[in-house]
Amino acid sequence: MNIEDLQTFVVVADAGGVSAAARRLGVSKSIVSRRLFRIEAELGTQLLSRTTRGAALTEAGSTFRDHAARASAEIDTAREAILPTGGLRGRLRVAVPLTSGPTRFAPALAELAHRHPLLQISASYSDRFVDLIAEGFDCAIRVGTLPDSNLIAKRIGAVLGSFVASPDYIKEHGAPRTPDEVVTHQALMQGTEPWQFLDGNRILTVQPHGRFKADSGAALAAAAAAGLGIARLPDCILHEYLASGALVRIMTGYPPPPAGTYVVRPPGLHPARKIRVLTETLIEYFERNPDTIGGDG
Repeated sequence: MNIEDLQTFVVVADAGGVSAAARRLGVSKSIVSRRLFRIEAELGTQLLSRTTRGAALTEAGSTFRDHAARASAEIDTAREAILPTGGLRGRLRVAVPLTSGPTRFAPALAELAHRHPLLQISASYSDRFVDLIAEGFDCAIRVGTLPDSNLIAKRIGAVLGSFVASPDYIKEHGAPRTPDEVVTHQALMQGTEPWQFLDGNRILTVQPHGRFKADSGAALAAAAAAGLGIARLPDCILHEYLASGALVRIMTGYPPPPAGTYVVRPPGLHPARKIRVLTETLIEYFERNPDTIGGDG
């Protein structure tokens, strides 16, 4: 049985259709369809039921998918084991934050590509939290406080941030002096997330409110500079705003707790070797360049 056909079937099963699988694999739909036809012909059974919305696993397909995934993983591991100098091959799809990714993470990904010339790296830059399983990502680099989920996270560094506002906003509305006063101000947020504050060794949690939301830290910084409200932002986004005076730090006695930078992957007993190597490369890179990771979020 052709291992490429086997791996293609697993991707189609997880993606829910030929079109989505073709996008993930970077090949045409006709190639994916031919691979599926070959594997079903060889097994003598239908693995997928084609519908107008995509493809659904048959009972046989559901059973075969788990075996196929394990076999594909074993083959990938075997291939990597015989590569010179422990090289990686195959494709690594990783979701990366748009606001900080091009400056903070792209150099480390480039370093990974140089070390492993047979590895195909596909990085998708977006500030939204992608669905790793539904969208077919191997892992994601995420910054800040992680929401509860069944994903497995490996912390690779700390992140520092500040509460800020523009001088014009402060002149018109004043600045909150304590966390309790935040609820009387317009907060600039990604969604409905609570804000946390360090009060000595204690962490205080407040639910802010505001009418302006964005899934980009850069957009929130611009909104704060325009005087729309107060914001909690990573320090690396703030450097130019603070230097120019467009934004000033507020509530410096109650800073946000340090957050983290993580490599996040779908659940499973053991991460794929390419994810482990990515994580090790990021940790190594940031140990050599501590300023790169210390002030972003």
